[in-house]
Amino acid sequence: MRVSIGILFLFLFISSVHGQKDEIEIDTTVVVPDTAHSPRKAALYSAILPGAGQVYNHLAKPKGKRNAFWKVPIIYGGLGATAFFAIKNHQLTQTFKEEYTYRVTNGSSNLEEYSGYDDQGILTLYEQSQRSRDLMIFAFIAVYGLNVLDAHVEAHFIDFDVSKDLSLSVRPVMHDFSTPGLSLSLNFR
Repeated sequence: MRVSIGILFLFLFISSVHGQKDEIEIDTTVVVPDTAHSPRKAALYSAILPGAGQVYNHLAKPKGKRNAFWKVPIIYGGLGATAFFAIKNHQLTQTFKEEYTYRVTNGSSNLEEYSGYDDQGILTLYEQSQRSRDLMIFAFIAVYGLNVLDAHVEAHFIDFDVSKDLSLSVRPVMHDFSTPGLSLSLNFR
């Protein structure tokens, strides 16, 4: 059995060796830069770890034009603030729910700080804290999404070159010798 498997592998090896070409063809029509900066990678890095795409973009820029590190604390500040307020409002929601159920079952207030509110007031406070919690969850998702979007868009501008001869000229123009107007010309030379 081992001999037949060995002969099979030997046959496959010999046929694959003889089946290869001696010359290697290289396609020179497609030029791939050595340091291709990928917007997809930047977005993926930011999706996995918020701010990582901004750092990836920062490191790809030339020395004098690096400016993406300042965004990372803002991203984490936004994520932290929205998460904090979402948790805080969730705790308030739970407190108001417990207060209301205690009032329904016992007929009196459980917590002294909410004794001035009637049952409808506690329900209103519960709904407000629930709405605020949901809003903070959506805000957290929005900050996270903007982080990914910012990394993706900024990665497109890494290789963006603006010529020094880019100019905009504004000149007054007369249409039909009676209508004044402005002429805008953008030159890309």
